Amino acid sequence: MISVNGVTIDQAAVGREVQHHPAASREEAEVSAARALVVRELLLQRADSLGIDGEDEEERIAALVAAEVRVPEPSSEEIARYYRRNGLKFMTPALYEAAHIFFPARAGDEPARAQAKARAEVVLEQLLAEPRRFAELAKAHSACSSKEQGGSLGQISKGDTNPELERALATMVTGIAAAPVSSRHGYHILRLDRRAPAKPLPLGQVERWIADHLRESARRRATAQYLQLLAGQARIDGIELGAADSPLVQ
Repeated sequence: MISVNGVTIDQAAVGREVQHHPAASREEAEVSAARALVVRELLLQRADSLGIDGEDEEERIAALVAAEVRVPEPSSEEIARYYRRNGLKFMTPALYEAAHIFFPARAGDEPARAQAKARAEVVLEQLLAEPRRFAELAKAHSACSSKEQGGSLGQISKGDTNPELERALATMVTGIAAAPVSSRHGYHILRLDRRAPAKPLPLGQVERWIADHLRESARRRATAQYLQLLAGQARIDGIELGAADSPLVQ
């Protein structure tokens, strides 16, 4: 039997709440649902004690949290320190101008992949001897629609193509790769024409995002501490609330 200051939370209520708490097992979902209901009951009881009204329970809880949880504003120094410590988060993506000739073969189809690789190697040999024929050979052999533009992929950045090509572009020098590049889709003769390296974004450009992130982190910590305080002052039977970073901040 689960209760909060003598108010019982029955199994039927837990059963209705379970759908909002996906978990690896039914038991874990039920525990998460029960904790959420205990937290809700704590908050509603506190709202009652302070005479906080609202259209519904959610509005009353929101009004309570707004009244009692203080979230400090991040200072300029905190924002600057976060920027310095997390510089890699605030980089423009590297940009590449590239072209390819694509020979398709699905992952796992080893005969098809061997054939695609052999075809790519034959065409690559011609290209290494006569690089200016890239557009001509792309139109004749590539299975990608880019063949109509001489194999050009245009300007691409992270996420625009498959990870295997991204890794190849990040490490190769300009020109035609010396061997076909394998990907989950087949083999590619890859040419890198131009690279613009990643650059750090100035603090002024990301300051608002950092402030919002720090404010949200502070809100979660403050809410967790507030709920821990409420739980410490209440009589809760039948369940342990557990860590503050699980049901207490939801």
